[in-house]
Amino acid sequence: MRLLAKIIVWFIAISVGLTVLYRFVPPPVTVTMLVDGNGITKDWVPLSRIDRNMVAAVVAAEDGKFCTHNGFDTQAIEKAMERNARGGRIRGGSTISQQTAKNVFLWQGEGWTRYLRKGFEVWFTFLIENLWDKRRIMEVYLNVAETGIGTYGVEAGAQRYFGKSAASLSPAEAGRMAAALPSPKTRSVKNPAGFTRRYGNTIAARIGTVKRGGYDSCVYE
Repeated sequence: MRLLAKIIVWFIAISVGLTVLYRFVPPPVTVTMLVDGNGITKDWVPLSRIDRNMVAAVVAAEDGKFCTHNGFDTQAIEKAMERNARGGRIRGGSTISQQTAKNVFLWQGEGWTRYLRKGFEVWFTFLIENLWDKRRIMEVYLNVAETGIGTYGVEAGAQRYFGKSAASLSPAEAGRMAAALPSPKTRSVKNPAGFTRRYGNTIAARIGTVKRGGYDSCVYE
């Protein structure tokens, strides 16, 4: 019991310390990057150098309640649980905050390791929601999310797919990148077809709604 108590105390101290550190400095590397056999291409940029279209696109695609929840969207989680109970491919109800916590501090995981990760994910999501602001969460997410094979962050993705900086992405380009985020190794950004093309167009059409409705306002306060 004494050893367990020490492990818990050290875990809390290290996790809080890392979260505070990453509030101010970019995470140098993630577990996902380290285990990626395709290498790592990334280029960290501040949020001021990422077009608002990209922010609005991920809010439209991934987390419409990003500015109003405390890290968890209970309705989305409940709907995901209902879908998964019916069988088929497992789908999550993760928010951008949860995905950021996973991408920065944890691993992707399948099978039982996925469920183990979810427990730690709750803890780290709680930490970043209380020790970072929403702007920082979005900034880190857009810099560590996998945007293609061996490609991480929207700047590296924009350079790879469109030959330009993430600072000047059009709604269509941002929509395509957001559409590919759930499965960046299999969904084409540059020449999307089928579902990815249709979904990207849908996201692009919603970007204006996100901006006008202030669904990304917490990022720019």
